[in-house]
Amino acid sequence: MDAEFYMFGPHKISKKDVFLETHLSFAMVNLRPVLPDEEVTDLWLTAKKVGRRIESFHSATSLTLNIQDGPQAGQSVPHVHVHILPRKHGDFENNDEIYDALDEKERELKKHLDLDMVRKDRSPEERAEEAEQYRKLFY
Repeated sequence: MDAEFYMFGPHKISKKDVFLETHLSFAMVNLRPVLPDEEVTDLWLTAKKVGRRIESFHSATSLTLNIQDGPQAGQSVPHVHVHILPRKHGDFENNDEIYDALDEKERELKKHLDLDMVRKDRSPEERAEEAEQYRKLFY
């Protein structure tokens, strides 16, 4: 995967946003994260590897792994990917509220095709800085 950019469905992802790559998968920072401080066999092994290190990096106690497969599941990018969300005690009053929050964000995206009013796109510099921090966990 030695390229200047990666394809994420129809979107070009800067190599600076990628902090881990295998011969079949890559892990990148999120353009518009759901939570502050926050992507088949190879995919899950990569998700597990990334999850353990992200959980430790953010001093989290758990992880939520989320896949939205298809439009009715809230998939906004037509491409398989895993959201890895580091979790801490009390980040949601009721643990399962995270799924409602994810669903609500997807509904908002469908209503506002221009920009999500709550989650703003982060700059390339912000994403590259976060990816560089995570890259140090692997290399």
